[in-house]
Amino acid sequence: MRKYAIGAAVSGALALSALAVPSASAATPDLSFSNVVVNHGKAIVVGTTNTVKVPVTYTFARPADLVIDDMKSVAGILLYRGASLSRQENELGPDDAPICTTTATTATTVTQSCTEVIYVEPDEYLYEAADAGTWKVAGFYSSSVSDNDDSDNHISMQFGYDMWGVPGSAQVKRAAKLTVNATPEPVKKGATLTVKGALTRADWASGRYTGYKGQAAALQFKAKGAGAYKTVKTVTSGTAGALSTTVKASADGSYRYSFAGTSTTGTATATGDYVDVK
Repeated sequence: MRKYAIGAAVSGALALSALAVPSASAATPDLSFSNVVVNHGKAIVVGTTNTVKVPVTYTFARPADLVIDDMKSVAGILLYRGASLSRQENELGPDDAPICTTTATTATTVTQSCTEVIYVEPDEYLYEAADAGTWKVAGFYSSSVSDNDDSDNHISMQFGYDMWGVPGSAQVKRAAKLTVNATPEPVKKGATLTVKGALTRADWASGRYTGYKGQAAALQFKAKGAGAYKTVKTVTSGTAGALSTTVKASADGSYRYSFAGTSTTGTATATGDYVDVK
């Protein structure tokens, strides 16, 4: 849970226990989260170091008399992985308050169009390979009331947290990388070229890129002066993600490997290696 959700200051276990055990805190407000779109509907691809900014848009409806000041009361969308709301294994939420525009009002309800950003920092919020896959969407509301005046030798804080399952999902994927090296260079026309490379992907547990074995990568060639690459053959990655194959040198041009991705891993394309054919 991120800092904006107030519950970030409290352990995730405490926040979830509030869902499972009846509480004496304030009554749950009648809130509605709908039309959620995460990352423009595209997969969230995360490497090992760079923070990924994930935009989220949604429709939010609240009681007209409910004040959300983004300090003592906050609301927004978060992503979670796990069997259910009460059995979450990981969670991603916003750092900052959403930006909302009122689109409709009645005597009892205010409807708003909202945008927020979830900052995915892999070294802090992604821990294992299981974090790659489908994440569910939830709406949250938290509020606090505090009395820090200790002149009477007493202070207090009341904290409330609510979460609702919301239709929608997001795919989180491990970023992939590809390399390529064609030898010998230069090469005689008709001679054999050996094209090697490696397919690796982010390992969040170690914070490194490690080999991705058993995956199909397309070897592609673009002749000098051509506008696009064409697939020559498909190569399967071996130990440590190694790629290797041979082709006959026919013309000057660039070779590269391209990977289409999987349900847990993003796409990758190597920078072309230009070969001069004599």
